[in-house]
Amino acid sequence: MSVYDQIKKLGIELPPVSVPAAAYVPFVRTGNLVFLSGHIAKKDGKPWVGQLGVNLQTADGQAAARAIAIDLLGTLHAAVGDLNQVSRIVKVMSLVNSAPTYTEQHLVTNGASELFAQVFGPDKGAHARSAFGVAQIPLGACVEIELIAEVA
Repeated sequence: MSVYDQIKKLGIELPPVSVPAAAYVPFVRTGNLVFLSGHIAKKDGKPWVGQLGVNLQTADGQAAARAIAIDLLGTLHAAVGDLNQVSRIVKVMSLVNSAPTYTEQHLVTNGASELFAQVFGPDKGAHARSAFGVAQIPLGACVEIELIAEVA
C-alpha cells in the first residue's frame, strides 16, 4: 500500500505548508536528509494554547501531537514532492508546554510517533526521539514538534 493510500485510509487530508512566523524556512534538504522546522499545535487554525498538567490532560496533548504530525506530513510532502520517496522518519523532537510536575511528555509525543508508524509502516515510521517538558512554547502552544526524514 502506498503512503497516500494509507493517508487516505486514515482520513487525513494533507495541509499546505504554513507560512513561517519568524526568520526561518519551513524545511531544509541536504543530501538525503530533510529537516523540518518546529510546527506548533493548532486547533481550528489557531495556536492550540495550554499547558499539560495545568489545563490540558495527556490525551489532549496526544491529540495535539497527532495534529502536528499531520501538518509535518504536509510540509514533508512539499519538501520532497512525493511521500513515497521517504526512506525513513529518522528523528522526532517534541517540546511539551508542561507544568513543573508533569512527567508524561513521552506519552504526549506518542500521538505523533504512532501516526508516523501508521502512515509509513513499522520500519520506515520508527524513529529516534526526544520529548522535553518546557516552560513555554511560542504563542502559548501546548506542543511543538520538529522532524528529520531520509529520502531516496
